[in-house]
Order: sequence, then C-alpha cells, then structure tokens
Amino acid sequence: MNFFLKFKKCFFVVLVVVGTLFPADAQNTFQNPILAGWYPDPAITSDGNGNFYMVHSTFAFYPGIPIFHSTDLVNWEQIGNVIDRPDQIDLEGFGVSRAIFAPDISYDEGIFYVTCTVVDGKGNFVVTAKDPAGPWSDPVWLPEVIGIDPGLFFDEEKSYIVYNSDPPNNEPLYDGHRTIRMMEFDKENLRTIGEDRILVNGGVDISTEPVWAEGPRIYKLNGYYYLMTAEGGTAVNHSEMIYRNRDIDDEFIPFEDNPILTQRHLDPNRENPITSAGHADIVQHPNGDWYGVFLAVRPYEGDYYNTGRETFMTPVKWENDWPIFDLDGEEIKYEYPLPEGVSINESLFPLNGNFQFKKDFDDSELDLHWLFLRNPKEKWYDLNERKGYLIMDTRPETVSGTSNPSFIAHRQQHLTGEAAVSMEFETENSNEKAGLIAFQNESHYYFIAKSFEDNSPVVQLFKGTEDGKELLASQKLSSSGEAIEFKVEFNEDNYRFYFKTDSGWNNLGGDLSGKYLSTKEAGGFVGNNIGMYTTSHGEASENKAVFDWFSYLGNDTVY
Repeated sequence: MNFFLKFKKCFFVVLVVVGTLFPADAQNTFQNPILAGWYPDPAITSDGNGNFYMVHSTFAFYPGIPIFHSTDLVNWEQIGNVIDRPDQIDLEGFGVSRAIFAPDISYDEGIFYVTCTVVDGKGNFVVTAKDPAGPWSDPVWLPEVIGIDPGLFFDEEKSYIVYNSDPPNNEPLYDGHRTIRMMEFDKENLRTIGEDRILVNGGVDISTEPVWAEGPRIYKLNGYYYLMTAEGGTAVNHSEMIYRNRDIDDEFIPFEDNPILTQRHLDPNRENPITSAGHADIVQHPNGDWYGVFLAVRPYEGDYYNTGRETFMTPVKWENDWPIFDLDGEEIKYEYPLPEGVSINESLFPLNGNFQFKKDFDDSELDLHWLFLRNPKEKWYDLNERKGYLIMDTRPETVSGTSNPSFIAHRQQHLTGEAAVSMEFETENSNEKAGLIAFQNESHYYFIAKSFEDNSPVVQLFKGTEDGKELLASQKLSSSGEAIEFKVEFNEDNYRFYFKTDSGWNNLGGDLSGKYLSTKEAGGFVGNNIGMYTTSHGEASENKAVFDWFSYLGNDTVY
C-alpha cells in the first residue's frame, strides 16, 4: 500500500491523529464500533452527574480491565485500568483467553464497584474505588458466587449480586445449560448474604434448549425490575433477552418478543455484516434518550475476524415499558445519529473510524492503550534511560509460553491497515531476536525479526505453531546497521511483512494467511495485537532492543 508512504512525513511527531475519516455527514453521526479492536463484554455505569464509565474483558493481558470515561456516550477516553498493580491478580500461567472474564461496573453512594471472574483461578471478586481512574482496591474474593459474569444491583434497602451459574442441582439437561442466579450482597463488608436464588433456568424458553445465559444486568425503571441477559453463546447465535417484574422477589417474566437484540437470523453473506451481537448494557443519556452498548464482530468471508469482539452502540427505544435496541431496521449500522447537542471531539486518542497515529516514546510512562502478556514481575523495559526511545530487555521468556515475555503491543483495530516500527538491535547469537509481531495467541502469530545466522545479521519471518514456531523466510543483511524498520500490511485475510533497507521496503515471505490470526482458526476470545517483541528463547541474555517509534494506520473501506 502506498498510503503509508504518502503520509509518512506526518508520522514524525510525538503523536499525530491525522483525523478520523468520517463520511460527509460525520458531524451528524457517530461511528460503530465505538471502541474498535477487541474490547469485548462492555459494561457501563453513570455516577448521576453526567459521567459515564465503561469496562471490558482483558483475559491474560495486562493491565487488566480498562476504564473508559465519557460525558456524552460518544467521545470516550481511557482514564485507567482496574488491574494495574502486579500484586492485585497474578496472571502467571494463564492461557491468553483465560483469567479476566466479563467485568461489571456499578456506582452507589460515592463508591464505584467492579465485579469480575478469574476463570481457571480463584473465581469471582469485587474491587472498589472512589475515583474510577484509580487506584482500585485489592480484590475481595467471593467464594459463594459459583459461576461467571457477576454484577451488582443496588436497591433502596438491599443490594444484590447476579451472575451466571450451574444448572439446578448441577445436572445439565443439555450442553450449554446454565442458570442466572442472585444473592443478597452486603456492600459495606463486600460479602454475600444467605442462599442463592435461580432467576432464569436455561433461558427464555427451556424447551428450545437455549445455551449460555450469561452477562446479567438488573435495572429498576418505570415501576419495574428488569433483568437483561445474553443467550446463545458469544458467536453468530448471540442475542440479548429481557425479563421484568414488579417485585424483585417475584418471578421474572420474559418479553414475548424476545430477543431485543440479535443478528443471528440475517443472511451471513450480506454486505459489510456485523454479527454476534449480545452481552449488552443500557444507560440513559443526559438528554433523556436511551442507548445500549454491546459486543459484536466485523467478519470477512463468513465468520473470520481478526479484530476480536468489539464494542458497538445503538439507540434504545421503549415500547410498552420494554427496552428494545433500535437498529433502524434489522441490521446493526456502522453509523447512527449523534445524540442531540453532541459533537465529535477529534482531539482525543482515536478509538474508532479510520485513523493513523505515530507514537515516539518521549513520555516517562507508557500510554494506557499498550498491552503486556501477563504481569511484569520485574522492570524489563525503560522509557527514561534514553529519551525518546523504548528499551526492552531481551529475555528468555517467549510468547509461546504462559509467562511474561518482553512484548508490548497495541490492538489491531481495523480489517485493513498497517503498522510499523523503527528498531536498533545488534546480536551475534542466533537465539536472540527482536522485531515486530502480529499476535493472536501462543500458537497463532507472525513475527518478523532481526537476528544472527551463519556469521551474518539476518531478517527472519516466523509463524507460531502448536510446537513453538516455524521459520517461513530468511534474508541476510548486507550490514548490521544502526537501525532497521519493520512493517506489516493487513487486508482482511492477507498479511504482508516488510523490512526497510537503503533500497526501500523489502517484502519477506510473500502473502500470508490472515485467517491464521482469526478467532475462527485460533480459537479463544481475544483479537489480534501488533507490537514489539524480543526474546532469547530460554537462554540468558544481556542484550536489549531499542525502539524509536511505533506507527499505526487503519483504512477500512466501510468508513
């Protein structure tokens, strides 16, 4: 693509946001997804003073559970992470798509609460903060809450925790049979009270064998208690259901026209589809209108997608006191009218639409959008030793393992685009490598790296496999040089990797399958990540990789 080269001069600043490339009527619409890239399982709350806060799953990535803030539901800015201290939750040993599942955020009487599950770990926990930007408390574990997706509801006199759990008597009638349960919650002492109660057994109609009732939320509105849950599993059959009653102790009655949100019935071959919609939350805008956030995906060629499950938003309408996602037709749209009085703030770090940025490492700390694999237990990276550079120790850990490697990445947020880095790295050891990685999980990644082989510096291209890695291509360098640039271009199923010499960009490895980085082939619940990585593959090393800048460009045709 020539787009990168055309605008390359724009990259030589600390941070350039060239602009989100909206349609002609951009100032009248907001773009979906509102958070592009894998920001799944959105949960949202309001403090009652015009501030909204949203959280998302992060699994084995660190920092965990990003916190986004908005005053208008359209312009979002990340203000912190709930899990931002290594001793809060130890992610060592967890697979990429395990650990931190489906957080919920709530607010009551000056305190913010986040409830969440550590899958394959200690289970469910709650943390609190007076300021959602942090610091957040250490986890208080809730061993009586057996299941996932816990969320809090504060009534006038009592508080409750609602969650996904086992079928009655732990005897499933079919695969995927789950229940939604509720327990009273002591918000002062952060513990459950009494026995659990089943609110939903299986789903809206158990005779149809509904699967994976999960992500429950309770609201008190219009004289009703509403229970909203996902159903159908977090893939193409995903949907959102609503129930209500007048007394929280009564049976919750399902809406006769459920689901209130789904795309499962639509033609999978439609143009620019948005699929897998569900795991939703609703909130009232300051202007009185209602909106809902939910996860969905943007697939290509059927059900392949590399950007993971993203966060979308649509208006919500009320019919006979039932909330229904107002999609303006059956299909979720890539744009909806802006709430009255709201405009796009283009000064914020870009999160949706088409954009490009370049990050020189001039700050003393990493920006909040960067991700590690699991908790760093030691300081193996530095931004202050050499101003304007990110220095990463070359360490034995690898991305194929379940520890914390020397890996720092940014989510892939577009189907089509590119990313590049400039790096200094010298070695005479074949086990030492550093460069640019496109990473989906431990066995599904591409890595272009500078290394050393046959008494010569080389550029190598690797593919992650179940057994570790496979060398796809290698090319000798005429000289070691002081710096080298790497680039990846991605266009749905096609990935191409490049390195730069005096003669310009050189492709290494030809066309590579993007499907290999998709959720459909790789499995799990995350999306692709593109970033910087260095390793000595199990051997001790005193080497370092020095990164000058990282650039990213998204150029999806739908915008």
